[in-house]
Amino acid sequence: MAIRPIVKWPDPRLRQETKQVTSFDETIRNLCKDLEDTMIAAKGLGIAAIQIGVPKSIFMIDASIVENRDNPLIFINPEIITLGDELEELEEGCLSFPSVYVKIKRPMDVHYKAMDLEGNSFDIEATDMLARAIQHEHDHLTGKLLVDFAGPLKTRSIRRTMKQLNTDGTEYISTSPHENY
Repeated sequence: MAIRPIVKWPDPRLRQETKQVTSFDETIRNLCKDLEDTMIAAKGLGIAAIQIGVPKSIFMIDASIVENRDNPLIFINPEIITLGDELEELEEGCLSFPSVYVKIKRPMDVHYKAMDLEGNSFDIEATDMLARAIQHEHDHLTGKLLVDFAGPLKTRSIRRTMKQLNTDGTEYISTSPHENY
């Protein structure tokens, strides 16, 4: 379909409340295809609709790095059922924060419920990297961003980095196939 521009922080659209999908029609399928094209072009691991300026409760994850799948996992109107007790701290990147990485402590397991493109409900129990990616993308749907996990010094560094990226007019595209969520 189309590669859309990725909304970069501090754009206030990233904090918008997302709306539930009520109609599983061609419009939603086209939006998901645009999300996939945009995620692939940016070499991202995942992307939420809000990251392309669409405040819908949708995200997808390129599951090829954690499963033997060709198609991305699509989550519509998702909700967290349970989070595991065991935590792991790892650096995360984000397409809305190019060149920025923040160490985030997250549960290593998640039980999650969502809908597919046909409106069918499904549950998924994810571990490790997939669990982390699901939690990261779910944060986008609630307006929680990478910078919210950073301390004051790291936040200042992120502001400087983003200001440099936004003032020189360059569009950041990752060179690593799995560098950004």
